[in-house]
Amino acid sequence: MALAPHTLAEWQAQLAAGRTSSRALTEQALEAATSGSEGRSTFLAVHTESARATADAIDRMRAGGVPLGPLAGIPLSIKDLFDEAGQVTRAGSRVLAGAAPAAADSTVVQRLRAAGAVIVGRTNMTEFAYSGLGLNPHYGTPRNPWERAIGRIPGGSSSGAAISVTDGMAAAAIGTDTGGSVRIPSAFCGLTGFKPTARRVPMEGVLPLAASLDSIGPLARSVACCATLDAVLAGEAVRAPAPLPLAGARFALARTVALDDMDATVAAAFERACKDLSGAGATIVEIEVPEFAGLAHINRLGGFTAAEAWAWHAVLVEARGADYDPRVVSRIRRGAGMPAAAYIELLAERQRWIAGVEQRLAAVHAQAMVLPTVPVVAPTIASLQGSDELYGRTNLLVLRNPSFINFLDGCALSLPCHRAGDAPVGLMLAAPGGQDARLLALGAAVEALLQARRG
Repeated sequence: MALAPHTLAEWQAQLAAGRTSSRALTEQALEAATSGSEGRSTFLAVHTESARATADAIDRMRAGGVPLGPLAGIPLSIKDLFDEAGQVTRAGSRVLAGAAPAAADSTVVQRLRAAGAVIVGRTNMTEFAYSGLGLNPHYGTPRNPWERAIGRIPGGSSSGAAISVTDGMAAAAIGTDTGGSVRIPSAFCGLTGFKPTARRVPMEGVLPLAASLDSIGPLARSVACCATLDAVLAGEAVRAPAPLPLAGARFALARTVALDDMDATVAAAFERACKDLSGAGATIVEIEVPEFAGLAHINRLGGFTAAEAWAWHAVLVEARGADYDPRVVSRIRRGAGMPAAAYIELLAERQRWIAGVEQRLAAVHAQAMVLPTVPVVAPTIASLQGSDELYGRTNLLVLRNPSFINFLDGCALSLPCHRAGDAPVGLMLAAPGGQDARLLALGAAVEALLQARRG
């Protein structure tokens, strides 16, 4: 048995009405995590005893009329980057398997616990979060629910996070997003993923990839689920986003780079979604964004990710480099060659780049950008395992569109926009930093429209 594909609000209603209990939900999640076909590659640690104890405590408090938090009794998973007291934060790597357990919970875990969440376990990921594909040679790669027998990638780096939700091992998951690591697996697996403005959610107690780009966000079944989780993570009051009217809404569609190399499935789904938006009264304005074309040159030396990853890993790589995933450590090593002057110039270039993109959106009065989250459907695991060249090319393609928003220091949603039964495809709505609340409200309206059309 596994958790049914309900939203957080649906689970909360069932718990409040006494139609189920936290212990019952937790047992369903644990059974799926420990006996399902993907459990072993989805979780690096399953917290059986503590999850049951938390669930029982929540049930007792509910029975006693004690006021409860917004996530009370709901099973969630967390990525293997977040410190939990007494647990080793491995970051999907064997290099840290023998590290000392964390002495305290990360701020994110503290806030989840305070909201009443039941943490089922720690999910698998690309080693040190350094890839958008989700392959992990150390602990295995969980398979995408679409065409599972073929074995397609889940997307990364929050690979186990996505599969924990699709397979009913958790009602929602918490991941990180440095260049798309929440949105890519959400798009590939048919989930909703939210990347907030990075500064809204604290990184204390989270193993970094690139501090300039890292953000923390949820993978879940709806925009409302993401909004609830985001509010908890940010330490804000939980409010359901009231959908903004689509009639009169304005979306910018960047013709530059973001639409390149789409496969036929993604192109068809994206075109249908844009037509649906136009049919609902929204205006889609096509614009050129030359900044998108220039980002590859700005990042030619490896960008923030390589430089800041190298700063964190340098000593560890020198001592244990042979124990890393070769495809990860080769990218980390690129950061060793970036001069300090180049890094300082990168900081200045980013500010100019952000200003340029924001000015283009303001010029057409766009409330958000609309673009494909990922331009291709999930490729097979075997094809990527067998070719370094294909792995590298596919990784860059998959990361491309989401990375624009991390560099922008913006916020973004990935929403399922495929037809029922088709390969999962994500539609990305994105906005400059600080516009999270409005983006979630727009996303709620777009979600309702897309769900009505998916059929």
